[in-house]
Amino acid sequence: MEENLEGKTVTTEEKKKQFTILGISIWKLLAYFIIYSFAGYVVEVLFSIVSKGTLESRQSFLYGPFSGIYGIGAIVMILFLRYFNKNNNRLFIGGFIVGSIVEYGVSLFAEVILHVKWWDYSNMPLNINGRICVYFSIFWGFLAVYFMSYVHPKIERLINKIKTKISAKKLKIITLAVTVFLIIDGILTAYALEMFLIRKVHDYDLNVADKEVIFAEYEKIYGNEKTANFIDKFFGDRKMIKTFPNLKTLDKDGGIIYFDCCVRRYKAILLQI
Repeated sequence: MEENLEGKTVTTEEKKKQFTILGISIWKLLAYFIIYSFAGYVVEVLFSIVSKGTLESRQSFLYGPFSGIYGIGAIVMILFLRYFNKNNNRLFIGGFIVGSIVEYGVSLFAEVILHVKWWDYSNMPLNINGRICVYFSIFWGFLAVYFMSYVHPKIERLINKIKTKISAKKLKIITLAVTVFLIIDGILTAYALEMFLIRKVHDYDLNVADKEVIFAEYEKIYGNEKTANFIDKFFGDRKMIKTFPNLKTLDKDGGIIYFDCCVRRYKAILLQI
């Protein structure tokens, strides 16, 4: 017998009826994703202030203050690093491997599905396709040790404390509501990024793969006045550049095209190298 997400003692038979992944309930994994995505956003914003001296958006969703890679990374670490949890050396190695796989996978997804680059390590030593590099893989290793030994136990205690203040039903409703919001936000983000890319390829005549297809798509989309007005109102350049200031894409030869901005006017400027 053991406790489930709601803090209730459940039998082995009851546990089998719950939907779990590697023994952890889906509700708890969703809560982890929400908590760590928000925490990651805060960390990234603070890092931008320290490293660049400026307040810069680091969210991976169009509207919510969440950095999805941290949420995904946390879940993967929680699920798999339990098998490396015997000592810090094994945790470091596990974090090095798991973190690198997650970072590479997210970067590959962004390029193949969304046709954008959120980061690029091409100028850093020992990188693989600019998606991961040994420097940040080592960072993932140290982060795994700190995360599993210090951060996650505190989050567990926080969740347990919240469960004594709020009923299980309300917790599930809150978790479900935020999850639905993130799903909708994610769909809108993918759509907005596609519209932004199509618009910039057309406006700046960028030499990207499938250029003719993108131009045809632009004419079809912006040939409809209502659709064009809707996109400009909710997913215009100012909104996109402000939300994703480090957005990049690739030309047909594999070169990186950077979308930067004038901070005061949020006017898009492209620097192609």
